[in-house]
Amino acid sequence: MAADTPAGFAAEATASGEAFGYSESEFLAQLGDRVRDTRMLRNMSRRELARRSRISERYLAQIEAGKGNVSIVLLLRIAHAIRVS
Repeated sequence: MAADTPAGFAAEATASGEAFGYSESEFLAQLGDRVRDTRMLRNMSRRELARRSRISERYLAQIEAGKGNVSIVLLLRIAHAIRVS
């Protein structure tokens, strides 16, 4: 499939682990940093964020460490819990 088509680009990006100049691991690390930084800005413990977002504290730690491959639904729950859009 040609990389100049949307389906070709998606297949190529998925195969290489990169899309739009980001590797998946780099993206997850930056996402984890933003979650942790925002949580700390709100003076919220990881335990409190876990309780408010209904995500286990252990999984939240993985997300903040850039190790958890978080779903959109979980991101929405986290964002709501730390009051960001």
